[in-house]
Amino acid sequence: MYESYLRALLAPLGVYRLDRDSLSGAELYALGKSLDALSGHLETVERESLTATAEGEGLRRRESLFLRRPASTTLKERRAAIAALLQIDGDSLTPEAINRTISGCGIRARAIETGTNQVLVEFPDTAGVPQDFEQIEKIIMDILPCHLGVEFRLRYLTWAVCHQAAYTWDIVAEQHYNWRSFQLAVPPEKEDV
Repeated sequence: MYESYLRALLAPLGVYRLDRDSLSGAELYALGKSLDALSGHLETVERESLTATAEGEGLRRRESLFLRRPASTTLKERRAAIAALLQIDGDSLTPEAINRTISGCGIRARAIETGTNQVLVEFPDTAGVPQDFEQIEKIIMDILPCHLGVEFRLRYLTWAVCHQAAYTWDIVAEQHYNWRSFQLAVPPEKEDV
């Protein structure tokens, strides 16, 4: 890529022999290869230096800044968790700020005030016990102020939700659920008649 650029840059001068068999051409080839390698390295450094685009080393280095590594698996979840944890500062005690930062555990979480110095933490996008729940719980407890009483609520499919969604035994049979997968299921949307 850079070899072609250098050739195009020098060709109008008409002073150099630019074919690869010439000394000038060989020099442009070597310079072009070196610049291509440097360009590739700089692209990697640039990608890894931004949380929003980091894929490997950049994420690992940021995660090492925290006491506990977020319990997220995908790149998108890891990036979101790191961004949430980086927001923590002295003004992070409002309910809105707490809800932004507790997603630093690795999955979407929400804290709801249930009384004086009491909060309920739930995971709206996760049914059942989240994977790596012990790690998630430790991270959330590290983020929340120590004077709060914290209770965790896990979401399972209830009979009331089944009734509201018009779940039928035929739907259960069609999906080939076992009891565990049924508890974690997301009910189908009601069709408008």
